[in-house]
Order: sequence, then C-alpha cells, then structure tokens
Amino acid sequence: MRRTFIRAVLGAAVVSTLGVSAHAQTQEIRIGAIYPLTGAAASAGAEMRQAMELAVDIVNNGAKGIPNLPFAAGGGLPGLKGARIKLIFADHQGNPQTGATEAERLITQEKVVALIGAYNSNVTATASQVAERYKVPFLNAESSSASLTQRGFRWFFRTTPHDDLFVHNAFEFMKELEAKKGIKVGALANFNENTLWGNETTKLQAKLAPEFGYSLVKQITYPAKSTQLTSEVQSLKVASPKVVLQSSYLGDAILSMKTYKELGFMPDMILANNAGFTDTEFIRTLGKDAEFVITREVWALDLTSRNPLIKQVNDLYFGRTKANFTGNSSRSFTGIMVLADAINRAKGTDPEEIRKALAATDLKADGLIMPWNGVKFDSTGQNTLGRGILVQVMDGKYNTVWPFNMAARDVVWPMPGWDKRK
Repeated sequence: MRRTFIRAVLGAAVVSTLGVSAHAQTQEIRIGAIYPLTGAAASAGAEMRQAMELAVDIVNNGAKGIPNLPFAAGGGLPGLKGARIKLIFADHQGNPQTGATEAERLITQEKVVALIGAYNSNVTATASQVAERYKVPFLNAESSSASLTQRGFRWFFRTTPHDDLFVHNAFEFMKELEAKKGIKVGALANFNENTLWGNETTKLQAKLAPEFGYSLVKQITYPAKSTQLTSEVQSLKVASPKVVLQSSYLGDAILSMKTYKELGFMPDMILANNAGFTDTEFIRTLGKDAEFVITREVWALDLTSRNPLIKQVNDLYFGRTKANFTGNSSRSFTGIMVLADAINRAKGTDPEEIRKALAATDLKADGLIMPWNGVKFDSTGQNTLGRGILVQVMDGKYNTVWPFNMAARDVVWPMPGWDKRK
C-alpha cells in the first residue's frame, strides 16, 4: 500500500508539474525578431525595435484613449486567456548567413512560435528559408524585394507592398507630373546598391523606363556599404541625367548625397526608393542638404487628417523615442500587430494554426496606422491591400506630394542647386 501511495504522490506531482509548465507556456508567447542592431543599418534597426516594443506593450498593457486600435484594452491576447507577448531579438548585422544562423537559433533554442524580420531583403531571404524548413511562420514587415513572395513558400507572409508596386509608382508619378503639372521629366539614370533589393530594383527600372517612354541613359550599381562613391558619381555626372532613381541604405544614402555636393552634381530630382532616405538619421545628418529629395514611402504623419490613428499612435512612439515614426518603424509596428492578431485568432501556439490564421487575415484600414486599404494575403503570402506614397523633404520634414489627391504640399521640381539652399 505504501508503494501505491508513493506512486500516486509522484504521479500527482508529475501532473502538477506538467500543468504548471503548460500554464506558463500559455502566459508568454515568444516571437523572434531578426534585425540589424549593429552595423551600417543599426539606427534603422533601433527604430524598428522601439516600434515593435511599443506594439507589444500595447498588446500586453493597453493604450488608453485609442479605442479604434486593436488590443488597445491591453491584458494580453484574449484568445489565449491573456497570454503576453515577449520579443526575443537577434542581430543579423546585415549579413545573410548570420540572419539564417540566428533564425535557426531562435527556433531551436529560444523556442519562438513565429519570426518577424529582417529589413534587409537579402537577409530576409535566408532567414525565411530556415523558417520554411522548420515550418515556423515568418512575417516580413519591411523588405520589398519582389522575389521574396515568388518562391512558393507556405510559411512566409509580407505585409508591406513590394518593389514591383513601388517602382511602378515612381513612373506613374513622373507621367502624372508631366500631364498635370506641365513638367518635363527628361532622361533618367539609376544608382542602386548591389544586394538583392538593389539589383531587383535595377532590373525593374530598366524594364519599365522604355514602357513608360523614358530614356535610361545610365545604370550604376555600387557595392553595398561602400566607403567611397567618387568614381560612380563622376560617371553619373558625365551621363547628365535629369532624374536619378536611387536605392540605398542609410550609410550609402548619406555618402552619396555628400559626394553629389562635393562634385557639384545636381540633377532636377533624386527620386529615392525609401530605406536610407527615410531613416531619421538622413535628415538629422545632412540638414539642408537633404532638402527636396523625393522618396517613396508607406507612411506619413501629415496623413493624420485622413486617419486619426496615425497621430495617436505616433504620439505614443514620440513619447518614448523623441522621434516620429518612419516608413520603416511604422511597418514594423504594423507587422507585430498583424502577427498578434493571427496568434490571437489561432487561440494557441501551434505553428500550423498560426499559419492558417495568417492566411485568413482580413484587417480593415480603420484599424491600421498605414495609409493602406487593409491587410489581406494572397496565395503567395503577399498583402494585396498595401500601397505606396511619395514624400518630399521640405523644411526638415517628409511631406506627402503624391498621389496628388492626398498631397499635403505641392511638389517642388526641379531641386534648387546646392548654392541656393537656405
């Protein structure tokens, strides 16, 4: 009888331990976040991290006075009895192999239920391959290389629009500029970094230029993380384009602008493809030399009259960081909110159930801080309801200038020369 009693006690202890373990697991939902926290894109990585931490804080603790924001009531995920989200960050340093290694570590050692990342398209490509192999959902909030959703993956979902749309937007803007403003655009050149993102953009621009009736007089790709761009800018200056289409991360964007000024190169317009040109450090570092650049975007503070959530959530972010959202950080915030919504609807941490919930996502525009029509994924994992805008740096701020019916200010074209800036 004593042995029977001991077995019963031990059995009860095991059941109790398992119960505590299961309860503990439901109380903390671990999400792996792979971003450039050191290296050339560290400032962007820091902003995106702060935005994601804000999103998690809203899910876990609420956001008073913003009733239209999902999870604003706080208290964790109601579908999982108040389970709280915990972000586990990993630094990929802008290195694709490091991104893949960190993805595997987060899955196998940190036991995350999903991954989000990775800003740099070439890192997103490798990290998401690991997630696909392990059958873990991977949500991409910022990377725009079109090929990322052309790989036939089942576990990959992207909320941001991609470069096929963004590059089309640039050409549509130029055609409307000519038709509605009477401005002659002239010859084009492109100037792009040479990782996956820049190379794909170069191909798209080369394809679309003749289709839209433009002459592409020069194509330059330069090594990512370059420390000198003198020879490349000299070649650009010799070609004498009226418009430079540029895709650069932060360090390259700042270096190129400084080199343009040093060599006296001033086209009618620099039409940039986001990334470094929308990083907070771009204007902070260059000051007046950043003025009048136009860049594609996905978010702008001046659109708050159309959507009060933009200012309301930006105020929360500003209160923490003393900086406004950027297109990068606003997308990271949105990515976490979309992932939290899917996990909540999955009512658990089973990867397949989370994947199914992501595939069934149907978020409306009035619950987003982005100027999108919502979030709804197609069979490739691409959000079909996103869209881009164009903003121009004026008076140290990004101002929406296109679509013209959404513009907060009229576009300034051409850019004033270096010697004509106040």
